[in-house]
Amino acid sequence: MSSGNYLEKLLDGVEVEWVALGDVAKYSDERVDCTGIDETNYVGVDNLLQNRAGKTNSTYVPAEGRLIEYRPGDILIGNIRPYLKKIWLANQSGGTNGDVLVVRPTHESLSSGYLHQVLTDENFFAYNMQHAKGAKMPRGDKAKILEYKLPIPCPDNPKTSLEIQAEIVRILDAFTELTAELTAELTAELTARKKQYNYYRDQLLNFEDGEMEWKTLGDVTKKWYSGGTPTAGVPAYYESGNIPWLRTQEVKFSDIQSTEVKITEAALKNSAAKWIPANCVIIAISGATAGRSGINKIPLTTNQHCGCLEIDETKALYRYVFHWVSFNYEHIKALGQGARGDLNSSIIKGFRLPIPYASDPKKSLAEQARIVAILDKFDTLTNSLSKGLPYEIELRQKQYEYYRELLLSFPKPEEVGA
Repeated sequence: MSSGNYLEKLLDGVEVEWVALGDVAKYSDERVDCTGIDETNYVGVDNLLQNRAGKTNSTYVPAEGRLIEYRPGDILIGNIRPYLKKIWLANQSGGTNGDVLVVRPTHESLSSGYLHQVLTDENFFAYNMQHAKGAKMPRGDKAKILEYKLPIPCPDNPKTSLEIQAEIVRILDAFTELTAELTAELTAELTARKKQYNYYRDQLLNFEDGEMEWKTLGDVTKKWYSGGTPTAGVPAYYESGNIPWLRTQEVKFSDIQSTEVKITEAALKNSAAKWIPANCVIIAISGATAGRSGINKIPLTTNQHCGCLEIDETKALYRYVFHWVSFNYEHIKALGQGARGDLNSSIIKGFRLPIPYASDPKKSLAEQARIVAILDKFDTLTNSLSKGLPYEIELRQKQYEYYRELLLSFPKPEEVGA
């Protein structure tokens, strides 16, 4: 069904009038003393949410003075960048400050829920941004906001108008609640799987005396690689490049199948970057990412902030080493030196790991393979849930936006809110 047909069926022949916000709503002009406000009902732009679920407790409450009062059903709008997009439909009474506008419906043919849905639309945000005043911290233009045009179905028949608005709000709220429920379910599932994964990893990587021998990463490493950065701004080093070049922000405790940046053969010849074989254990050794690890599943090059261990697989499996260094991320990170907490090859290669049945290489590799198989399964499940959560939320958001467009696509005048 097209949006026009859907909306026509909902309207059932009634007319829609576009009116200025100021004709059907006003700003709250009432004040409340600070003594009656606490962290549970004080609203600032920092704890103003763009949804119907409510708001988080404020970490700051003014100790004196009078605040702008808000009531249940008021629409609270962030009025300073970067909070101009934050909107909340109040479900309680409280106080706020000048960084938040309190809009109160005044017309009998306008419901709070419907007004909230209309003002949550990207069109209103764009309009608000267009008319915001100020250079460093622009504020919404209160007068212009009241000129914003919104559609009111059948304004001369409040009962019918409110019934139509209620149906629109009901449908859109249903999608909002569905998204919230799905997010909660997937988050709970992800948390449970992470706990389960951590439990089994703890069990599998704790050996009884006599079953293992402590070695260093250097003991099981065939070769150590570092990298380099081709001179930035030289087109010949980057344009049309096809050599994968890894940066530390792409090292995220997972397999690395590709890189965001590619370099050229000329860059390879004129920098410290060098080819690294597939299936190395890569550890970020500098700055905020220091200690994070990954495995390159393709041959690639790296910048100088990556340390790469080519594991001697007659002594240890590279995935076993990867699971161990990932498990010990905090310990490795804590070994960093200097103001930035940088690591180096000596620190990394000196870090110890347990090798099960070290005196029997065949039995040792078999035990490592068993451990890897179990941890890989949990890792795959956890990663799929981690990736699936934002994807599912994005799908629901697109579905919500589709129906929002469907339900709010009223016939417009030549200029809306201009």
